[in-house]
Amino acid sequence: MTPSLNLWPIGNCQVSALVDTQARFVWGCVPRVDGDPVFSSLLDGRDPESDDAVGLWAIDLQDCASVTQEYRRNTPILVSRMTDASGSAIEVIDFCPRFERLGRTYRPVSYVRIVRPVAGSPRVRMRLRPTRGWGDANVERTSGSNHMRFLLDGLQLRLTTNAPVGLLWDERPFRVERPLYFFLGPDESFSGDLSTAVEEMLAYTTHHWQQWARGLATPFEWQDVVIRSAITLKLCQHEESGAIVAALTTSIPEHAGSERNWDYRYCWIRDAYYTVQALNRVGALDVLEGYLGYLRNIVDDAKGGAIQPLYGVLGEPKLPEVQAPRLAGYRGMGPVRVGNQAAEQVQHDAYGQIVLSNVQAFFDERLFRMAGVEDFEALERVGERAWELYDKPDAGLWELRTRQSVHTYSAAMCWAACDRLGNAAERLQLNERAAFWNDRARTMRERIEKAAWREDTQRMSATFSGDDLDASLIQLLDLRFQSPDDPRFRGTLAAVEQGLRRGSHMLRYDTEDDFGLPETAFNVCTFWLIEALHFTGRDADARALFEEMLSRRTPAGLLSEDIDPQTGELWGNYPQTYSLVGMINCAVLLSKPWSAIR
Repeated sequence: MTPSLNLWPIGNCQVSALVDTQARFVWGCVPRVDGDPVFSSLLDGRDPESDDAVGLWAIDLQDCASVTQEYRRNTPILVSRMTDASGSAIEVIDFCPRFERLGRTYRPVSYVRIVRPVAGSPRVRMRLRPTRGWGDANVERTSGSNHMRFLLDGLQLRLTTNAPVGLLWDERPFRVERPLYFFLGPDESFSGDLSTAVEEMLAYTTHHWQQWARGLATPFEWQDVVIRSAITLKLCQHEESGAIVAALTTSIPEHAGSERNWDYRYCWIRDAYYTVQALNRVGALDVLEGYLGYLRNIVDDAKGGAIQPLYGVLGEPKLPEVQAPRLAGYRGMGPVRVGNQAAEQVQHDAYGQIVLSNVQAFFDERLFRMAGVEDFEALERVGERAWELYDKPDAGLWELRTRQSVHTYSAAMCWAACDRLGNAAERLQLNERAAFWNDRARTMRERIEKAAWREDTQRMSATFSGDDLDASLIQLLDLRFQSPDDPRFRGTLAAVEQGLRRGSHMLRYDTEDDFGLPETAFNVCTFWLIEALHFTGRDADARALFEEMLSRRTPAGLLSEDIDPQTGELWGNYPQTYSLVGMINCAVLLSKPWSAIR
C-alpha cells in the first residue's frame, strides 16, 4: 500500500493523530504536536501492512474487504466501519478526549479507541507498535491484568483496556463479541469503570465539539466545508499557549523527490495571522483570544527588537533544524527534518501580521479582554520595527534560504502595521499618535508604489530591484493597499494570472529557488486568485475555480499545502492551515446570503 495524504485528523488541541484509510494511526506526536512521534509510520517508508511495520496502531479486521469512514457530525471524532469478506463487521471510533470539567478544559495526552461488533463474527488483531527517538521501535513494554505500558523517551504511556491483554501482547487475532475500549494515555491507574468512563468521554467530547461548531457564523453555501475547515484549524492550536501551528506534520515533500521537506509543527506569525483572520470571519473568537495571549508574550520577550518568523508552541525562539536518520521519509522520500532553520531568517512581514492580528481587539466588543492603551504602546514598538525595516531586504514570505531582496509583500505588510496602528490610535482617541502613524503610513505607501511599480509592464513587481511575478502580489488587495478598480492592481492581477496560473492552479512563483524550479502549485495562492477574481467582477470564474478546488479535497474534506497541476495529487504537509483558511475565506465571500432562502 503506497502511503497517501488520504488521512483523517483527530485531536484535542494538546495531541493529535492522523488515521489512514484502514483505520490505522500512522502519525501522532507526544506530549504535544511538536514532540516525538509515537506514531511515525507515515514517515517510516515501510508499508503499514507489512510484518515489520512500526510506529502505528492498527486494528486489523481479518479478511477485510471494505472500509468506510466519516466524522461524527460537526466533530473530529472518526468512525470507521470495517467489513470482511463474509459480511462480518466492526465499527471503530477514534478520538482524543476534550470537554469542560471542573471549570477547566480536559484535554489529556491521550487517545481513545472503541471497537464495536456490528455484524456476524468479526475477528481482529491489534498491532500497537509505538516508536521513540524519531523512529526507534525498540520500546520497553510491560503488562498487567488490564493494561500495557510503553516506556518512551522521558514519557511513559499506558494502554488501559477491557480487551484480552495477552492476545494484544502477542498480536494474536480474536473474535470481537462485545464493545472493546482502549485508552492510551499517561501512565496512571485508570480510576472507575473503563467502559462507563470512555462512553462518557465520547458523549462529552461529541457535545463539546458540536456546541463549538454551533457557534460558528457559517455562510449559507458550503457549510460543511467551512465547519470541517474550522474544526481542523482549531485542532492546529496548542491551546495551553494559544500558538497555532502551520500543519500537524513534518517532512511531507512539496513534490516527489524534491527534498523540500519542512517541519511545519511550529507557529508562524504569518500563518497564524491568516488563520485567525479566517476564523474571525466565522466568529470563532476563542482561537483569536488564545493566539493574542501568545503574541503578547512574543512581543514582550522581543523588547522592541527583532521578531522571528516563527516560534515553538510555547514561544521557544530556538528551533534547530536536524535530520532524523531512522526515518526514510514519506514514500521513502527523505530527509525527515525536525526543527526549522527559517526561525533564524529575517522576514519583515511578521511585524505587519502581529499588528493586523491584534487590531481587532481594539474594536470587538465581544471579546473577554479588549485591548487598551498599554497594548497599543506595546504594539507601537512593533510598528517602529516595521517603519525601520519596510524597505530593507529580507527572505520573503516564501523563505528563500540563499538570497534576499526587498519584497513588495513584506513592505506592504509593514505599511499595514503602521496604517492599522493609526486606526487603533483613533479608536483610543489618541489623536496625536493617530496622526503620527498615519503620516508614516502615507510615506511608506508612496515609497512602495514608486519602487515596486513597473511602467513598462504595467504591473507591480514582487521585489523592488527586479520585475518579478509572485502570487503574493494578489494580497495587496486583501491588505487594502490597492483596490479592485485600481488599474495598477488589475494589471498586476492579469500578469500574475498569465504567468503563474497552470490550469486550475496557481504557482507561488516560476523562477528557480534554492532547490530548482518548483513543480507543484501552492493551494492558498489559488484561493487568493479566487478572491481577486470575485472582487474584479469575474464571479462566475471564481465560483467555478472554487468548486474545482473543493473537488481536490481528501475524503476528510481537507487539503495539504501543494498540488500537482497535472495529476491533482496532493503534496506537502497536511492538513495545512493556509489551505483551510482559503476554503473558509472563499466560501464566506462567494456564498449566497442567508436571506436568499429565508
